[in-house]
Amino acid sequence: MAGGGFGPVGNPERAAQYEYRITPYFVFACIVAAMGGSLFGYDLGVSGGVTSMDDFLKDFFPKIYRRKQAKLHETDYCKYDNQILTLFTSSLYFAGLVSTFAASWVTRKFGRKGSIIVGSISFFLGAILNAAAQNISMLIIGRILLGCGIGFGNQAVPLYLSEMAPAKIRGAVNQLFQLTTCLGILIANLINYGTDKIHPWGWRLSLGLATVPATLMFIGGLVCPETPNSLVEQGKLDEAKRTLIKIRGTPKVDAEFADLVEASEAARAVKHPFRNLLARRNRPQLIIGALGIPAFQQLTGMNSILFYAPVMFQTLGFGSGASLYSSVITGAALVVAALISMCLVDRFGRRAFFLEAGTEMLIYMVIVAITLALKFGEGKELPQGLGVFLVIVICLFVLAYGRSWGPLGWLVPSELFPLETRSAGQSMVVCVNLFFTALIAQCFLVSLCHLKWGIFLVFAGLITIMSAFIYFLLPETKQVPIEEVYLLWQKHWFWKNFVPAQDKVGTQAKQVEI
Repeated sequence: MAGGGFGPVGNPERAAQYEYRITPYFVFACIVAAMGGSLFGYDLGVSGGVTSMDDFLKDFFPKIYRRKQAKLHETDYCKYDNQILTLFTSSLYFAGLVSTFAASWVTRKFGRKGSIIVGSISFFLGAILNAAAQNISMLIIGRILLGCGIGFGNQAVPLYLSEMAPAKIRGAVNQLFQLTTCLGILIANLINYGTDKIHPWGWRLSLGLATVPATLMFIGGLVCPETPNSLVEQGKLDEAKRTLIKIRGTPKVDAEFADLVEASEAARAVKHPFRNLLARRNRPQLIIGALGIPAFQQLTGMNSILFYAPVMFQTLGFGSGASLYSSVITGAALVVAALISMCLVDRFGRRAFFLEAGTEMLIYMVIVAITLALKFGEGKELPQGLGVFLVIVICLFVLAYGRSWGPLGWLVPSELFPLETRSAGQSMVVCVNLFFTALIAQCFLVSLCHLKWGIFLVFAGLITIMSAFIYFLLPETKQVPIEEVYLLWQKHWFWKNFVPAQDKVGTQAKQVEI
C-alpha cells in the first residue's frame, strides 16, 4: 500500500475493473438521502420572502415597515438596510459554520447517517421555534438551530452521495443534492407567494413548514444504508462488502472493495485529519476544494438573489405580489438548470461548465449594473418593460449559476479529498461556504444601499477572478474513481510541484507523521 498509511492509495489498473449496475436499492438510497438538500434550499427560498412580508415586518421590524410604506422612498436602494433584519438571515449560516466541526466528528465516528439524523432533528426544532416566535430573540435562536441542522446536513449528504455513486455517474448522482436544494427553493417561493395572502400569520406558516423537509431527512437517515466507505472506516468490513454488493448490483466488487480497504487503512493511520489537510501534498485539495471553490460559490452573488429576491425586486419598484412572483420564476429557473447539469456534467466535464457559465454570468451582471445605472434612481421606478427585462436577465444568470457553480460547488470538493481527510475536508468546505454565505447575507443589503448598482459590478469582477482560478488550477475530474483523483495532481502543471509521485510519497510518508 503506497504511503505507509499517509500517501495516496489505490491502483489505477484495479480501478478499471470496477463493475456496477443501477439497482432500485441504489436509486432509492440516493434519492432519500438527497432530501437533505431540501433543508438548505427551503431556507434559502423562504428567508427572503418572509422578510418582505408586511405582517412579519409589522411584528418585528416596524421601522422598516414604515419606511417601506413611504411612497417617496418606494424605490430607495436603502429601504431594507437594517443589520438586525439581515441577522435574521445570516445567523443561520454562522451557526452552520460552527456546527460543521462537530458534524465532522460525528460523520467520521458514527457515519454519514449519524450526521443526517442529528441535522434533521436540529432543523425540525428550529422550524418549530421560528413559527412560534414572539420576539426577535426567539427568531434568532430558532435560526441558530436551523443553522446547526444545515451544518450537519451539508457536511454529510454530499459525502454520502459521492461515496455511494459509481465513478462514471458520480457527477449526476452528487447533483441530486443540488436538485433537491433547488426544489426546496422553488417550493419555498411558491409557499411564500401563497402565505403572503394569509393575514396576519402567513409568515408563521412559511417558517413552520420547514418541518416537512426536516422530517423527510430524518426518515432518510433511518432507512438508508450507510456508505461502504464509512462502514470500512468504522471497521465493519463484512457489512461494508455486503452493502457494496447490494448497491452495485453485482458480486464482482473485489477490486473496488480492495481500494476502499486500502484507503481506510491510510485514513486510520492519520490521527489528526484537520492538521493533515495542511500537509504539503494535500495543498491542492486545501486550496481548491476547501477554500477556493466554496468561497467563490458564494461570491458569485447568486445567494444574494436567493436570499433577497423579493426584497430586491421590491427595492427595484416591483409590488409585493410581483416581487414574490418574480422570485418563483428564478426558483423555477434554478430547478431547470440543475436538471441540465445532472444530464450533461458527466459528458462535458466540470471545467467546461465552470468556464462557459462563468462567462455568461459575467455578462449578465454587467448588463444588470448598466441598466440600473442608466434607468433607475432613488424616488424613480423602473419602466415596466425594463423591469421585465431585468427579471429575464436575472433568470438567465440563475440558469448559468444553476448548472455550474451551484451544483459543482458541492460536487467537485466532494471528489477531491482522499478518505484520510475526507470528513475533515468536507467540514472545511461547509465551514468556508457558510462563512461566505453568512457574510454575503449580512452585507448585501448595506452594500446595495451604499454601492447601489455598483454592487453588481463587484460581483462581475469576482466572477472574472474565480473563472481564472478554475482555468489555471482545477484539473478535470469527470469519471475518475474517487480514490484515484490524487493522480491528477501528479500530472498537473502546477500541483505536481507539491504532490510527489506515488513511489516518492510512500518513502516520504514513512519518515513524517502528520
